[in-house]
Amino acid sequence: MTEEQAMSVEHKAALAKGRTEGRIVREYLEGLRATKPKRGRKRTPETVQKRLDAITGELADANPMDELLLIQERRDLEAELDTMSKTIDMTARENDFVTVADSYSSRKNISYASWRDVGVPASVLKRAGISRSNQS
Repeated sequence: MTEEQAMSVEHKAALAKGRTEGRIVREYLEGLRATKPKRGRKRTPETVQKRLDAITGELADANPMDELLLIQERRDLEAELDTMSKTIDMTARENDFVTVADSYSSRKNISYASWRDVGVPASVLKRAGISRSNQS
């Protein structure tokens, strides 16, 4: 590698900063999506477990097609129960997001409206220093 082709320390630091900011933003947005309330009646671990128990009883007398559907439902419910048991620390993710959002937003030219469209609360954007005047 020639001297011109070698990355400067500043360039390497900028790349690392971009990767870190991107990871923080992605984790925050994934957390928002995962904790977004679903429509309809809220299911609890108890109601999911109650249905799992009922499926066990129904499987004994099920015809082959119903057995297939019940087994799939059981798999889906077990996955849902597993997801319910995993808590996401949105406070920490939000605090991390607030520290990098303005820089990330400027670098990627992301408007206030776009952040709002993906579900970032106005109060979080305000804390991050991103205002409605950041329209693109």
